[in-house]
Amino acid sequence: MKKTIIALALTFAFSTPALFAQTANTTSSAPTESTRSTKMAQHWVNYLTTVLSLTPAQQTQVTNIISSTATSKSNASSSMKTARTNLQNAIHSNDAAAMEQAANSMSSLIAQKMLARAKVEAAIYQILTPEQQAKMAQLETEVRHRGRGFGAGF
Repeated sequence: MKKTIIALALTFAFSTPALFAQTANTTSSAPTESTRSTKMAQHWVNYLTTVLSLTPAQQTQVTNIISSTATSKSNASSSMKTARTNLQNAIHSNDAAAMEQAANSMSSLIAQKMLARAKVEAAIYQILTPEQQAKMAQLETEVRHRGRGFGAGF
């Protein structure tokens, strides 16, 4: 009887981890830029819906506004990655002219990104009701005091 109980206890002790083990997900891969952009856009729409009480029609409009900039944002990200690589290569080769060119390229890309974001914010602002615009202005002021930009994650 004791041997049976000990055998069952040992079997249970060694088989329990197998019951809770997770199988490897071999079909999953790293999220693409498109997937990340879609999730970020949805997060932003959800955030604006929560804080501004967007109507379903406004939610659709905001989604369309954000989606329309996804391709240019992806291209800008790719260009920025290239510019960073060029800057690192210039640093490693101690090429001052190439460093300046890469830095200028990066600053231009940052300016383009800021302008694109401002245009998105302006387009969203235009579809808001006066009450929602007032609430957005209040949120922007509060967020700036905390040191962050508009909204949550665009």
